[in-house]
Amino acid sequence: MKTLRGAIIQYNPKVGDVDGNLVKIEALARKAQAQGATLAVFPEMAVIGYPPRDLLLYPFLIEEAERAVTSLAQSLADIPLTVIVGSAAFSESKTGRSLQNVAFVLSQGRIAARYAKRLLPTYDVFDEARYFEPGQSPVVYVHEGLRLALTICEDIWNDMDYWPRPLYRLDPLAEHPPFDILVNLSASPFSVAKQDLREDLLAALARRYQAEILYVNQVGANDELIFDGRSVHLDKSGRTVARAKAFEEDLVIVELVPEPAKNSADERGKVFVGPNLEPQEEIWAALVLGVQDYSHKNGLKTAVLGLSGGIDSALTACIAAEALGPQNVTGVLMPSLYSSEHSLKDALALIDNLKLPPAQVLNISPAMEVFGSTLAPCFGSLPPDTTEENIQARIRGVVLMAMANKFGSLLLTTGNKSEIAVGYCTLYGDMCGALAVIGDLYKTEVFRLARWLNKRRGRPVIPENTITKPPSAELRPNQTDQDSLPPYEELDSVLAFFLEDKEGPAALKARGFEPKIVKKVASLVRLAEFKRRQAAPVLRITAQAFGVGWRMPITCGSVFEERKKAAPLPSKV
Repeated sequence: MKTLRGAIIQYNPKVGDVDGNLVKIEALARKAQAQGATLAVFPEMAVIGYPPRDLLLYPFLIEEAERAVTSLAQSLADIPLTVIVGSAAFSESKTGRSLQNVAFVLSQGRIAARYAKRLLPTYDVFDEARYFEPGQSPVVYVHEGLRLALTICEDIWNDMDYWPRPLYRLDPLAEHPPFDILVNLSASPFSVAKQDLREDLLAALARRYQAEILYVNQVGANDELIFDGRSVHLDKSGRTVARAKAFEEDLVIVELVPEPAKNSADERGKVFVGPNLEPQEEIWAALVLGVQDYSHKNGLKTAVLGLSGGIDSALTACIAAEALGPQNVTGVLMPSLYSSEHSLKDALALIDNLKLPPAQVLNISPAMEVFGSTLAPCFGSLPPDTTEENIQARIRGVVLMAMANKFGSLLLTTGNKSEIAVGYCTLYGDMCGALAVIGDLYKTEVFRLARWLNKRRGRPVIPENTITKPPSAELRPNQTDQDSLPPYEELDSVLAFFLEDKEGPAALKARGFEPKIVKKVASLVRLAEFKRRQAAPVLRITAQAFGVGWRMPITCGSVFEERKKAAPLPSKV
């Protein structure tokens, strides 16, 4: 019976760092061979890192990547290992775009085969048709007598039998010659519960084509996108035989047995199937990895954030401390005359619970007085309003930016998805920063994750009062968020249907939501677009986050508000 010992290698590349990535790839390939593998599979675009975006427009980068692939093949010529690795390369076609997304097969010191990705996603966070020319034909590579069907990420996501409405007219797998093993190089971004969908699709493909599957996914975070790894090996019955770790680099040796075995478990020997995570575990691990990679890949070791005593900044601080080490996270308290005593106590308790460095307490009341006297000639006798409230937030933004500049730290913003959606945040104030850590978590989800964290730690790391007290920006006396917004349970439900399910006002009203609230939320979302365009990158954990995958115009009509029925067209006279 034919068997093949292969290696799933999910690793964490740095976008554009071809030399650094090459060193890492070679070391991992040699490690796989030392463990008995004769085949090693890396993720999509492993040499350049995904997504490279407009770096791909620089020809010298592509030339460097092509040299790296050739160099890798030559460097590994001394070991009996075939490597399948992804990169960008110049197209072999004389028409269309000049680049292709390619899987290279490296064997015996040379490039033995290349396959160009055929389905190029151009939706959500993807824009591959901007850069790449699609491949035109399937490639089956024979290794040790077994036929390997080469595919890249999207190529397997258009099974005509699986989807009720396939996105593309072409199904690359349907055109493949017979194969024993389906190999898929992937860079599939994380969203909550996506792994279940991946494995269900892969299982359907395994059964349909009666082939084993090696699905190798990138891990790590690049800008706002987080890649969770969780590469898998499935047998031809659709059973998950091995699963790599979630949110970590991993190398898993697998036994591929395409032909039926009397006892597949005995034939394969001991395998590793990592656990699938619960939603809160997924979210926590993803956000920690997102902060860690954003910081380290940009050469930053420390972070700073404002601590208000509220739940958003508390949860952000917990994530940062886990990602960077508590000694590398500085919390800054900036009380004003409207700050409550309990908020200061809660913030200080959090710092103590997390073992952060001593708090920086900087009173902004004197700065508020200076701004008041400076603007008095212009404002005259006009009564105070949100202008003065926003000045407080902007003073805090200036203080935090100064701290980040002076100490070379990463400034983290602490706003949640609910606030960012409706614009309940101050441009150049609490929106200041380089990374929005919880910007894809609705407020109600922030509460759930905070309670989960306290339960996981076995103690109230986030003070209980922080979780139970009414949320408030504390920019005026006795202020609460619900003075300006619907209750978060209702607001978040409306936002979820509106933003993610793309339901309009009529459908939301049919669900039982108050018409006035629906109209208000829709209007706030539209009016806040100019703020989101200037916001920090948001770590993406859902299928619809604000950022590169959200492309709304700033200037537009009230298309989200309920339309009156149009008058009938006049009859022809």
